[in-house]
Amino acid sequence: MSRIIEINSLDKKYGSRKVLDDISLTLESGTIVGLLGPNGCGKTTLIKAIAGLIKDYKGKVLIDGSEPGEFSKSIISYLPEKTYLSENYKAREALDFFEDFYADFDRKKALEMLAQFKLDPNQKIKSMSKGMQEKVQLTLVMSRKAKIYLLDEPLGGLDPASRKAMLDIILNNYSEDAVVLLSTHLINDVERIFDRVIMIGDSKILIDDTVDNIRENNGKSVVELFEEVFKC
Repeated sequence: MSRIIEINSLDKKYGSRKVLDDISLTLESGTIVGLLGPNGCGKTTLIKAIAGLIKDYKGKVLIDGSEPGEFSKSIISYLPEKTYLSENYKAREALDFFEDFYADFDRKKALEMLAQFKLDPNQKIKSMSKGMQEKVQLTLVMSRKAKIYLLDEPLGGLDPASRKAMLDIILNNYSEDAVVLLSTHLINDVERIFDRVIMIGDSKILIDDTVDNIRENNGKSVVELFEEVFKC
């Protein structure tokens, strides 16, 4: 495993409110990492800093040894919390867009994922439910051969059966030399896929450990530790 994301002393404010306070962490390839914490704790801001979408912070972010820029964007596949696809696109036209834009996009894999999700490639985005739109977006993101997958709350609009299908898609389609960073508050549904969890609260990292260590040293599941840390 190699260090693919390195963050040192990251501070970020929105106005006078500090969202990230002295965040330092290293993420290695070949792992699926859960980014956990209550709403407004800084999860999305951290993901955006890694993705290179915000740069007005203090500290250092390195992506495969380089600061965020054109190179890092070429190896990061990012799924934002909100749908960004044009409502007038058909699903297959969204595939066309990604195929034109990303050299590492695998159209055959994308079509297979749409079939797994029972989605019609000719259906327009605007006629899809929120859950269907999320499935299309995940299909696009996971059909790239990226080194880093950033998934910001990918399960919110899905029923339990669809969540399981989506998690199986994630498990089966990321490469062993990549890292998946998945932000979620639905811990019960996703704990089984995590190698490591990072819990953020009050703008700081409160827990950063492997799932195996949490279970062995604390005698708790990730859900139980989360409830203890955040007094749920």
